[in-house]
Amino acid sequence: MSDADIRANPRHGTNDALYYTLAILVGVAAGTIGAVFHMIVDSAFAAHKEVRTEVESLFLQVVIFAGASMTLVAFALFLTRRFAPEAGGSGVQEIEGALEGLRKVRWARILPVKFVAGIAALSSGLVLGREGPTIHLGAAVGAATADGVKMDDTERKGLIAAGAAAGLAAAFNAPLAAVLFIIEETRRQFPYTLKTYSAVILASALSGFVTEELAGVGPEMKILVEAPPLWHYPVFVILGLLLGLFGVLFNRIMLACLNGTDGVTRRQPYLFPMLFAASIGVLLAVLPDATGGGDDFVEKMLHHPEQYTLGMLLLLVLVRSATTFGSYTCRIPGGIFAPMLALATLTGLTFGTAFHLAFPHSTQLDVIGMAIAAMGGLFTSTVRAPLVGVVLVMELTGSYDLILPVILTCVTANLTAHHLKGEPIYELLLERTLKQAQQDVPKDTTDSDRIPLQLGIGKDEPKEEAPPKEPEK
Repeated sequence: MSDADIRANPRHGTNDALYYTLAILVGVAAGTIGAVFHMIVDSAFAAHKEVRTEVESLFLQVVIFAGASMTLVAFALFLTRRFAPEAGGSGVQEIEGALEGLRKVRWARILPVKFVAGIAALSSGLVLGREGPTIHLGAAVGAATADGVKMDDTERKGLIAAGAAAGLAAAFNAPLAAVLFIIEETRRQFPYTLKTYSAVILASALSGFVTEELAGVGPEMKILVEAPPLWHYPVFVILGLLLGLFGVLFNRIMLACLNGTDGVTRRQPYLFPMLFAASIGVLLAVLPDATGGGDDFVEKMLHHPEQYTLGMLLLLVLVRSATTFGSYTCRIPGGIFAPMLALATLTGLTFGTAFHLAFPHSTQLDVIGMAIAAMGGLFTSTVRAPLVGVVLVMELTGSYDLILPVILTCVTANLTAHHLKGEPIYELLLERTLKQAQQDVPKDTTDSDRIPLQLGIGKDEPKEEAPPKEPEK
């Protein structure tokens, strides 16, 4: 039913008070699940640090990490392939598909599989973000809630979107950016009405409250940086141009990696993930900054940029780019949102360090400012949501004095990506998901569980009717 139909018949659909109450419950549930998810993954990375501290032999560290990573990745891949193939990778494209009516949110499967397999995947050290699983889990909570109450399709999609926003708010403690993400990123799919929009706001706010005030988890990236001098502003334009190009390349390389491994994955689904997990185990011992989603790494870069030389930064850009692409190609639950922010911060810090070497009178705060602006710039060029990029950076870091340089960087990056004909990463992943839906379903999945392949995103083409037959003479 369309928005016009709902407005014409206000009695149709769920009572407003009930609907908003459901949105609040979705936010609380998604925030709780996200907080527990976060704490378990944090415990796994604390165990990584303990192994590096307690085990002196580098060889023994490699053996322990490689064995643990391979086991966790194999477990996550088994759960995903056997019970919920759509739980693999990021959940954002699945939510966009669900809001467009092209994908099903099988919440009874998504909730346990995405939670357990997601924890295993992130605990393995792969460069994956927790925001993918929490967004998908939040949307599944919204779908389950909607299925428990009689409501129309628009309201149901609104609760799914509200759950997804709550999941993103739980991942980053950024409720405002989560609301804007739904409005800007899913602008073609989101069923915008007063009720659905309000539901998204309520769910995000309650999720952020639960995550921060009750659970006390979330990235600690707060840092105050003063606005740069006026003559620095052209430098942020140059940074935006570079990030626009980088974002387009990022999306194309990601799709190329997925498409290039399709054949191997169909024949030997565990081969590449296991080999890559072993390499991550080695990096966990010798170069831990190149592993994990990147929250702690970003915090470390922002607060202690002096620890990184230009050569080390360039090495980390190359290695972390490779681990980001390789990790997502494993096709296990995990997002690219957080790894993208880490890679962006790393790129911005590299750019800022080079700038500092060229202009020694600049300060470390100038370098940090460029790293912060880069977070929004790369996000904008890959996701193509500049407003979300700006607000997310402000909420994460609290450096509101940098808002003009960040806006300049994000807008430049967005325009550059547009002129280079770059497409949003999640739309590309959704198109790929729809095309590969039948091929990626494992053989042991029953026909009733298969998700129908539907192409032509957002298009409902009428079927041509056959002309009537003439009566025989």
